[in-house]
Amino acid sequence: MKVGVFDSGLGGLTIVRAITDILKGADIYYVADTAYAPYGQKTTNQILERSKQITDFLIENHDIDVLVVACNTATSASIMYLREVEKTLMVVGTEPGIKPAIETTKTSKIGVLATTATLNGDKYQVLVDKLSKQKEVTLFEQACPGLVEQIENGDVLHEKTKSMLSSWLEPMRENSVDTIVLGCTHYPLVSDVIQEVMGYEVKLIETGSAIAKRLKSLSCENGHVNEGNLNISILHTGSINTNMIDMIFENSKQNEKIIIRKCEI
Repeated sequence: MKVGVFDSGLGGLTIVRAITDILKGADIYYVADTAYAPYGQKTTNQILERSKQITDFLIENHDIDVLVVACNTATSASIMYLREVEKTLMVVGTEPGIKPAIETTKTSKIGVLATTATLNGDKYQVLVDKLSKQKEVTLFEQACPGLVEQIENGDVLHEKTKSMLSSWLEPMRENSVDTIVLGCTHYPLVSDVIQEVMGYEVKLIETGSAIAKRLKSLSCENGHVNEGNLNISILHTGSINTNMIDMIFENSKQNEKIIIRKCEI
């Protein structure tokens, strides 16, 4: 089985990392679209067009069977179009974990960290409107401009990163938020910093494991035999921080073969 995955940069590798925990016998082609990063500050039409280009690249060059849109922003902008046009392709999207957050919270106060594009997107608004009817909660939504760039540069523990998060998290801390949705696939990479800034233990909701389980289920339903080794190709359109890649796959449960190379899309 051939799996295509893409994100604006390294964030989607947190989902690939979760996939490696449960999926076997597959070739994974990951596009880190660093030349066009970050997506969160682009228009919906720009993100849709880029998502189409990357999907076409993965189909034409790697003959993928399934596509994982490992980006909340790109999912919001393109998932409906991709599912409509690529009818023979299994397409799995990413969305903020509002539902598990609602099920988890004890204080009914939930923080949401995401990009501006995700928070303003119709898909997110529909999701919140639908799920908030299940339980009365207060959402503390916070866009995080510049955080993706800090992570891409490897400045996860930099004082600037801590300062940015401290400013954004202050209202959540003051209002006893007990659950925070990480609404961007990059943000799990600063989980430790978020916990430190909050000053008390909070539940951080990320979606990597849920997406991995969905991918495995869909694949096996369509004849995939979950045995054998994984081969991972990390294709980047611009510069990339290989130290961050090493950090993401540190202590991986499987011995994946990882190839890193630049590509033109």
